Amino acid sequence: MRVLSAAIGRYPHTAALLDGAVSAPGLRLECAEVPVISRAFAPMVREGRYAISEMAIATWLQAREHDKGLVLLPWALAARFQDSAMLCRADAPLAPGDLAGKRVGVRAYSQTTGMWLRGILAGQAVAASDIAWTTFEDAHVAEYRDPPWARRAAPGSDMLAMLEAGEIDAAIFGADMPKSDALRRVFADDAAEEFRRVYGFMPVNHLLVARADAADAAADVLGLMAAAEARAPSGLPRGRAALMPSLCFAAHFCVQQGLISRAPSFEEIWAGLPDTIA
Repeated sequence: MRVLSAAIGRYPHTAALLDGAVSAPGLRLECAEVPVISRAFAPMVREGRYAISEMAIATWLQAREHDKGLVLLPWALAARFQDSAMLCRADAPLAPGDLAGKRVGVRAYSQTTGMWLRGILAGQAVAASDIAWTTFEDAHVAEYRDPPWARRAAPGSDMLAMLEAGEIDAAIFGADMPKSDALRRVFADDAAEEFRRVYGFMPVNHLLVARADAADAAADVLGLMAAAEARAPSGLPRGRAALMPSLCFAAHFCVQQGLISRAPSFEEIWAGLPDTIA
């Protein structure tokens, strides 16, 4: 029995895998307890801590550029429209087109939700460099440095508290959105529909990757993922072709924002993945 270490977030479509309700002949994934799955990304990139790991799309693109030896598997684990993640104070007369010159907080400049939102803003003539970004932690890929238009908040600062106190004008949150009548969305309620109309897909946030030495087990790993998915279908994209819209636009936005130097080709994106996997 081959045992591979793994870090995978708990979703309805992964619960059967994490709970041991599905299995594969000759392979077992030993899944670490990682309550906040994003905390697995830096150890995976910097140390190769797991054989298989969930990973944010922007983190993987940066890891690929810095030769971290991670093979992308064609399986999305999380996707969402990003517009609801940017909040401002309820009494602020702020719309996306007003963000030039404003102070915006984000956990890390390389955070995938921030990457998607900056790409959307660029399409509305607000460049990333037009905004004064405040960050709170480093990128998962240690080699990356924030651009000159981003500053680091003082140690111990809290992004939500800074937003409520007016020290920043808006902030981008992740999956854990604050619930407060004192805050509101910056983007209009129909922004998700507009994104789908313009781009034609829902942005992927998290994918599955393998260390190069475990890539030969990709088919069995994906079989386990599919067995878990069958018990709670997610509707998320599966397969190389289905993931290319998110990967291509994410790569374009990452280049535009200085997160990577160039967009990888189709062949580079799927390098190391067995040819038998579509």
